Amino acid sequence: MATTPGLLTDWPWKKLGSFKYVILSPWAIQSIYGLVVARKGEREIDYFNILIIPFMLWRAIHNQIWISFSRHRTAKGKNRIVDKSIEFEQVDRESSWDDQILLNGILFYFFNTTMDKASWLPIWRTDGVIMTILLHMGPVEYLYYWLHRGLHHHFLYSRYHSHHHSSIVTEPISSVIHPFAEHIAYFLLFAIPLLTTVVTGTASVGSLFGYITYIDLMNNMGHCNFELIPKCLFSIFPPLKYLMYTPSFHSLHHTQFRTNYSLFMPMYDYMYGTMDKSTDALYETSLKRKEDFPDVVHLTHLTTAESIFHLQIGFASFASKPQNSKWYMWLMWPVTWWSVVLNLVRERSFIIERNSMEKLRMQSWVIPRYNVQYLIKWKTQAINGLIEEAILEAEAQGAKVLSLGLLNQDEELNRNGAIYIERHPRLNIKVVDGSSLVVAIVLNSIPKGTTEVLFRSKLSKVAYSIVVALCQKGIQVTTLYENECEKLKLAAKSQSKVVLSKSYAQKVWLVGDALTAEEQLRAPKGTLFIPFSKVSSKEST
Repeated sequence: MATTPGLLTDWPWKKLGSFKYVILSPWAIQSIYGLVVARKGEREIDYFNILIIPFMLWRAIHNQIWISFSRHRTAKGKNRIVDKSIEFEQVDRESSWDDQILLNGILFYFFNTTMDKASWLPIWRTDGVIMTILLHMGPVEYLYYWLHRGLHHHFLYSRYHSHHHSSIVTEPISSVIHPFAEHIAYFLLFAIPLLTTVVTGTASVGSLFGYITYIDLMNNMGHCNFELIPKCLFSIFPPLKYLMYTPSFHSLHHTQFRTNYSLFMPMYDYMYGTMDKSTDALYETSLKRKEDFPDVVHLTHLTTAESIFHLQIGFASFASKPQNSKWYMWLMWPVTWWSVVLNLVRERSFIIERNSMEKLRMQSWVIPRYNVQYLIKWKTQAINGLIEEAILEAEAQGAKVLSLGLLNQDEELNRNGAIYIERHPRLNIKVVDGSSLVVAIVLNSIPKGTTEVLFRSKLSKVAYSIVVALCQKGIQVTTLYENECEKLKLAAKSQSKVVLSKSYAQKVWLVGDALTAEEQLRAPKGTLFIPFSKVSSKEST
């Protein structure tokens, strides 16, 4: 939100939430009707009208590709421009990036149905494409430059443009995070080539959709926070530096604020003296920047086919919520299927996230395998090979610690990582399973003054460690089954602190995978459940 929100800051459909696309339904129905009538031979097909919704879908996919690619690249660190991490507030603020796609779709439908010349357009017209290019280079770039400088005047900046500049560290979709009124101004500006070609009869489906795709491409590229434009392009064609900006060029605008105002063509910054003096130096530095060398690596893996969308490189709206299956995820099955195929053939881990705590650099890596594959015996050797390769790669990069997450530390798979240490006795990197951290989390979750807990879980290294720690703290552990009780007594070396439960009166329950619905219903009212499991506890590492 802008520091002092002005008129028309919020989007008109904000209260509709995820149902906002219902606004398009009248036009969508009209498009379907027009297609049916055209197929009967009663009139010609209006391709522009029919393709509006598919084009909106393409724009969403295009933006998401840039988001995922940018997050992966900036996590690796190669060619990264700004070192700071993205805050949670920024992710939330930028979660409605599809609003501008909906707005453009509405306006496309509006002009298509109200202007005769905007209907039944040809697929391609070269003269219209050339006119669009020239109009963008001239009026659009020039007017945008001065509009942008005007938006940095304290009156407009505080009411509108400060919302966009809340993102110091940008990612591709930061480019379209503006108040509603500001988006209207931008659309009027970008409509100059669109409406001019329509009025002059030179417009085509290719020129209209191609121009918007060009805007999306340049916007995403300029905000991706890593440099990807090779230096050889400017060496081969030197004037290109005036005709195409780079991510480092626009990144300086978000860190310095009063320089590099141009849209996509820096020529106006050169003309009016607002080019940042460090632009070339930052470009050179970013191109030469190598990948980060982490101090700590957390090695996890995929869980289900849909879990790829819950990674940080996936959908932010999913990644910020607990993983669960939604009916609309079936619409993503083509992407899901291809991700499964790619992960099955991929033979090495990949990075998904980086974090920094002062001078400590941390990264999360993913083994491209799913839960079900860890349960298949003949897959054990291959999975262990992937984990071992990741450990050696992390050591080669200088990492001091690698923690095994989820099923990567399973007792049956690799004896909680012990086999890797045995195979490589001279390892400098410490391979840990995180069980001590899980135990600490569970113990700290137990209310002070608790003298007795009920323990119900499958027996594992983490389960034994929790019970031993509880007994050492003088807390009595009760269990529901005799065989389970005997094993825990041996592990805790205590006959008095581990007892068989004769009731379900305990107010604190430590529960794992083995808890059944019937057992849970026997808990007295007000019982505090502290869950942990082979999956969830290891993810806590």
